[in-house]
Amino acid sequence: MAAGGCHRAASLAAGPAAPARRALPPLFDDLERRTFGYFWELADARTGLVPDRWPTPSFASIAAVGFGLTVYGVGVERGWIAREEAVARTLATLRFFASAPQGPAAAGTAGHKGFFYHFLDMERGRRFQTNELSTVDTALLVAGVLFAQSYYDGPSAGEREIRERAETLYRRIEWPWAQARGALISMGWKPEQGMLEHDWQGYNEALLVYVLALGSPTHPVGRDAYDAWTSTYDRGWGDYHGQTHLGFPPLFGHQYSHLWIDLRGILDDYMRRRGFDYFENSRRAVLSQRAYAIANPRGWTGYGENVWGLTACDGPIDAELDWRGGKRRFRTYAARGVGREYELDDGTIAPTAAAGSLPFAPEVVVPAVEEMHRRYGHAIYAKYGFLDAFNPSFHYDLPLRHGRVVPGVGWVDGDYIGIDQGPIVLAIANHRDDFVWRVMRRNPHIRRGLERAGFRGGWLERAG
Repeated sequence: MAAGGCHRAASLAAGPAAPARRALPPLFDDLERRTFGYFWELADARTGLVPDRWPTPSFASIAAVGFGLTVYGVGVERGWIAREEAVARTLATLRFFASAPQGPAAAGTAGHKGFFYHFLDMERGRRFQTNELSTVDTALLVAGVLFAQSYYDGPSAGEREIRERAETLYRRIEWPWAQARGALISMGWKPEQGMLEHDWQGYNEALLVYVLALGSPTHPVGRDAYDAWTSTYDRGWGDYHGQTHLGFPPLFGHQYSHLWIDLRGILDDYMRRRGFDYFENSRRAVLSQRAYAIANPRGWTGYGENVWGLTACDGPIDAELDWRGGKRRFRTYAARGVGREYELDDGTIAPTAAAGSLPFAPEVVVPAVEEMHRRYGHAIYAKYGFLDAFNPSFHYDLPLRHGRVVPGVGWVDGDYIGIDQGPIVLAIANHRDDFVWRVMRRNPHIRRGLERAGFRGGWLERAG
């Protein structure tokens, strides 16, 4: 058992009880351990910054840092690292973000108004080139910060400092500042132009943004922000490949908020009218994607009941090419997905789309992960688990942005991407025994945000 395990067992036992451990095939033990290594081995030990991708040289992703802060707790629970090691890495991360310069200048800062830039350079942790201050990536970072606040509940000086620094980081975010056009929250800001022109509308991963903005004890947005957001949902509501649900084409939008927030059995006003919760909604989204792959209307190679999964990921090339007597458009990094709003499918499959959906539909996810590993694992499964994406339909001898063409397999990415690695570890941990959910249910800020958004029922009705 990792050092500190006795205290850990006692503290978690005092919170929400763990369910009976859910069994998984041995492959998932290996996948979880390898994917954990991406964060533990690649993060900068001085700053906690996690690279956006690897092995291609990369800037840091603040969202990947949020995943990392949570993954370290999984590592303690699984006995891969000592609690003291996780405390040290977490403290380094929170100290860095707490002291990183903020301000309106276009260079030399890490953020502004408590928010942080989407990408920071790995060496100094300052804004990378001219990328945007991102509300959603800040939310993903803060989700990891609040996980740390609730997980490290011990009496040591280090754990007390984690809780205090987490509180400081969350309290200083000025969420109303990001409401540039009424109640909705903007996607971000750039010093060169001001607020980005788009607000968070339609169902997607911004559920986490609005819950955190509502939960702030210092700079909250009003309930009108959440109501304005859910008022834009209906564009995605309806039937798609046999499932009636609130749609968003890439599966990451059905995963991200759920990785930290236990949305089982709690309902806001919108879903109360629809008659089921967001967890069931994500389950239906997964099943509809699988049904799409079985139907395979575009005739891509490899698609089927156990080979599926479309989400934002790398791809082979940006070009229109001849494919089986017609023209097909292939892309590099893109928000691949299918639904009522759009269909963007160039034959590229991302293993994180299935693996990160494990809690929603294990009966279809487990065989999919096993089949992709069995059929393509020699090419797509390596040091840190599944490489980001692969395309069995792409066998062209052309210059590629990423990856390579493997005979008998097709295009295979050469990189791992942090925000696609994170969902795999957290989804496995939640499926096994609700681990991340149990920790986050203890966080008063998460509870406050959900209650202010109008969520009722389930674990929210029990003492915190």
